[in-house]
Amino acid sequence: QVQLVESGGGLVQAGGSLRLSCAASGLTFTNYRMGWFRQAPGKEREFVGYISWNGATSYYADSVKGRFTISRDNAKNTVYLQMNSLKPEDTAVYYCAAGIWVSRTAANSYNYWGQGTQVTVSS
Repeated sequence: QVQLVESGGGLVQAGGSLRLSCAASGLTFTNYRMGWFRQAPGKEREFVGYISWNGATSYYADSVKGRFTISRDNAKNTVYLQMNSLKPEDTAVYYCAAGIWVSRTAANSYNYWGQGTQVTVSS
């Protein structure tokens, strides 16, 4: 049974930082590309970032480029999202997702999803 479990969300002031973690189990982690998505109230789920199976390639939404960094530790079956210079508009539930053949930004190309972790940025 595949499980993705996010952690690290919380309440932070604008300009602050958070690091999200996503621990994967029940799959061969190195076979999977990983993505982070987010969904704010009343909005559609949107792409945040992507990382290749070996961490060599990453890709970000324009809205977070230069502020967020994705990394992965294949020995720990974990992917991270370091979020710096947070803004109120970053407030959302953040989800990690895993897929073998993915179209980076397309949510429906990922096979497995976590339950999400809430990030709230106060102004």
